[in-house]
Amino acid sequence: MFSALFGRGAAGPDDAAWLQAMLDAEAGLARALERAGLAAGGSGEAVTAAARAGDFDGAEIGRQAARTGNPVPALVRALTARVPEPARAAVHQGATSQDILDTAMMLLGRRGLDEIGTSLAAAAAAAAGLAEAHAGTIMAGRTLLQQAVPVTFGLVAAGWLTALDESRQQLDWIRRERLAAQLGGAAGTLASLGDAGPAVAALFAAELGLARPALPWHTSRLRIADLAAGLAGACAAAGKIARDITLLAQSEVGEVREGSAVAEGNRRDQAGGDQAGGSSAMPHKRNPVAAVVILGCTRRAPGLAATLLAAGEQELQRAAGGWHAEWEPLAELLRLTGSAAAWSADLLAGLQVDPDRMRASLDAAGGMPMAERVAGLLAPAIGRLAAHDLVAEASREAAGSGRPLGAVLAETPRFASQLEKARIGRPELAAALDPASYLGGTGQFIAAALAAHRECEDRLARHRRESQ
Repeated sequence: MFSALFGRGAAGPDDAAWLQAMLDAEAGLARALERAGLAAGGSGEAVTAAARAGDFDGAEIGRQAARTGNPVPALVRALTARVPEPARAAVHQGATSQDILDTAMMLLGRRGLDEIGTSLAAAAAAAAGLAEAHAGTIMAGRTLLQQAVPVTFGLVAAGWLTALDESRQQLDWIRRERLAAQLGGAAGTLASLGDAGPAVAALFAAELGLARPALPWHTSRLRIADLAAGLAGACAAAGKIARDITLLAQSEVGEVREGSAVAEGNRRDQAGGDQAGGSSAMPHKRNPVAAVVILGCTRRAPGLAATLLAAGEQELQRAAGGWHAEWEPLAELLRLTGSAAAWSADLLAGLQVDPDRMRASLDAAGGMPMAERVAGLLAPAIGRLAAHDLVAEASREAAGSGRPLGAVLAETPRFASQLEKARIGRPELAAALDPASYLGGTGQFIAAALAAHRECEDRLARHRRESQ
């Protein structure tokens, strides 16, 4: 019912993906044992050939999990039964259930991060295009939801871009450094493998392409915490974009609107059915569907991350319930982050910007957003605080009378006298009230964000090549 909304992007694992990831871990262990000389020749290949999720009854394994507290014991029995006799000794040798489940989580995390990274890259590319195209598109900056000083929409998009790129780099680091194999055996010593235990653990990590930890991390859950924080950070970046767009797309503002890319795959035939953004009650509505769904995903991320962090306090050599508490929240966090990222890519790719409406909104403020600029020109003559108070008083009078700020300043004697003292005539006042004259370092900031984006792209491309 809701998978098209909150399961977009295919980053969240379902039961079949969990089953395959656990089987992949078992197969990787068998190959590592064979390479270490602890399993018969051909064992790794035999176990790998048998480790296909489609050949197993996942529902039955799930039912059996209720007897043992996790699905691995039933999985091991089912896998062993499908492996030829000479290779059976290699199934699960030296491992404990948590080794297989933790490693499966890392494999699922890697797959999910790959999907999320692809979507975030597309979103960042679209944000970069908006930043460049609208570097000079002037609009009202808004603080505390009130008009502040002028900005450009390019700067807004550059802010989105920077957050997306920082999130991408954080997730890339997690993928490369923090997704580690888990192999510690009964209590983190691998005693059942004798002196070969550490070598098998290293081979196990290499077989699966995961990081090699210094030692087993059964009750040290910082890797899970890092993954949770990285995913929640990506949701924060996507959520900020979506929230900005819902505000700018309000009927009374109308400075942006969602475009056709959002509706791809969702739009019904025009002969009948609901159109993108439509309402079940109000035929005129054009709701910002993508932004709303993104927020529906991202609002849940902090709670899921908090659950994973709370589960990080785990006792002694194996926790009673702590690691069990991680499986579903992590899967859900991957699913929601992937969906938010996928929706964000479509949202930004199709976003329609209305520069005329942006300028009209700014002009409708009657020069108020330039009050800081005028106060700055007055300050050398009458002092900074006096200038601030004078312009604040003029602004209140302008708001109360509905007159432009420039007219109030120029035509009210007590204000005009102070302008004269500062040698600010009507031409200087008009220039000071021009929003284009008060953009500060906007252009440089946008250029820096775009340069950082190019560096980010190069860095991540290099990391992808190195991991192949």
